[in-house]
Amino acid sequence: MTTATLGGFGPLLHAEWTKFRTVRGWWVSSVCAALVVCLVGLLATATGNAGASAGGSTLPVGPGGEAVNDDFSFVHRPLTGDGTLTVAVTSLTGVIATDPGHTGSGLAPWAKAGIIVKDGLAQGSSYAAVMVTGGHGVRMQYDYTHDVAGAAGAVSASSPRWLRLRRAGDVLTGYQSADGRTWSEVGTARLAGLPDTVQAGLFVTSPSAEQSTGTGSGFVPAVATGGFDRIALDGGWTPGGWRYRQVGEDAGVSGSYTSDTKGTAVRSGSGSGSGSGSGSGYTVTGAGDIAPVVGGPATSGVRTIENFLVGAFAGLVVVVVVAAGYITVEYRRGLIGLTLAASPRRGRVLAAKALVAGGVAFLAGTVAAAVMVPLGAARSRAGGFPVLTVPAGTEARVVVGTGLLLAAAAVLALGVGTILRRSAVAVTAVVVGMVLPYLLATASVLPDGAAEWLLRVTPAAGFAVQQSVVRYDQVVTVYAPSSGYFPLSPWAGFAVLCGYAAVSFGSAVVLLRRRDA
Repeated sequence: MTTATLGGFGPLLHAEWTKFRTVRGWWVSSVCAALVVCLVGLLATATGNAGASAGGSTLPVGPGGEAVNDDFSFVHRPLTGDGTLTVAVTSLTGVIATDPGHTGSGLAPWAKAGIIVKDGLAQGSSYAAVMVTGGHGVRMQYDYTHDVAGAAGAVSASSPRWLRLRRAGDVLTGYQSADGRTWSEVGTARLAGLPDTVQAGLFVTSPSAEQSTGTGSGFVPAVATGGFDRIALDGGWTPGGWRYRQVGEDAGVSGSYTSDTKGTAVRSGSGSGSGSGSGSGYTVTGAGDIAPVVGGPATSGVRTIENFLVGAFAGLVVVVVVAAGYITVEYRRGLIGLTLAASPRRGRVLAAKALVAGGVAFLAGTVAAAVMVPLGAARSRAGGFPVLTVPAGTEARVVVGTGLLLAAAAVLALGVGTILRRSAVAVTAVVVGMVLPYLLATASVLPDGAAEWLLRVTPAAGFAVQQSVVRYDQVVTVYAPSSGYFPLSPWAGFAVLCGYAAVSFGSAVVLLRRRDA
């Protein structure tokens, strides 16, 4: 075959593809890479403690498509149209389990007591709330993932905090006051599609509390009690008084009281509870949380997309072997001279090989992920394991990202194989530089600091593109690689891997031009 025969890049690419598909070992191995991803994923999801923390296989889903906790004590009544609810929170106290069978006074930092407007009583429905917290002052939160800070400081009978929530159509505005006379805005939320009649009122909840142990951090059950006074209503409130409801049948996956522990609401003082008189109010006790579900020790037993794709590292090893061999076999059999004679533009030759090897790896990874994500979820739910639902965009990014991860690894291996010219050495170098740091960082072998460092500076950073769990300041867990949290964002981590692949490929092109002239 001559240069004239090859013509432009298209014929060269076709020639390389023909070369790849006619070698049975290469395309069979590529199919095996996809099968290995699926097989390891199926084996990994076949063990564990079903329902270990959530008490069921289905988690509520919020308006954004993410799995959420929605468990709290609720003193409520209907509000039709626009209206305002004002209340003074006079206390927020709590009880924390210090060890099994024992409790002590204490308050989880994200224990919450405040007022809420909610699109019905179903878990996962849209809401906006303004509240006082155990350790983070006043906050306005809405639709589970949004959190806006207000005034700092704790609440007490001598230093109450007045809260106000005003509805105007789909817009909810939260206010705070230290004296009930001078008000400042905390935040505004627009809840698209909010029905004309909503449920609104007082709520209390408390997630589990983090507790240090001799071996690290753990989470123990916690309950909060809030005191409410001077309840004032304005607008389209339905007559008939207040009703109590525990939203959620249990504490949810981050919160944490046992299934037979119920929240309570006790009337305090006199009066109807619907006016502004100082003699009417409620004391409400509750547990659970209103927040997105995250990974980590607080959600043991909950499976994520990453659990279904844990076999990606094994499939990646197969891809690396194929990609490295795709170039080193030409050196071993003395065919590199024929290839370069047919196409003297050596950068093009390597680019064509990269497109073929990377394209096949991308296809294998994407197909495997597209199969395993729904299959793993169905298999887990059938076994009684809760599955952390994520927005469709996140799921698509993880599926495509798995393909991109394998494709970038293939290009990296191709470049290293060109530089070293020996398949075994090239494969070892890539596996040691990419797979080994990933396994060490995610298997709790290393301290969190060292694990995060590895996942920042090595090609293993690319595995971040598979991360589906999200960090939230308002949710406490162990945000570490062992819990599925990478130190870099998904695309930033993938960019680190691409950087290594680009350096490897560029160095290979230079050496191919100089050394193999």
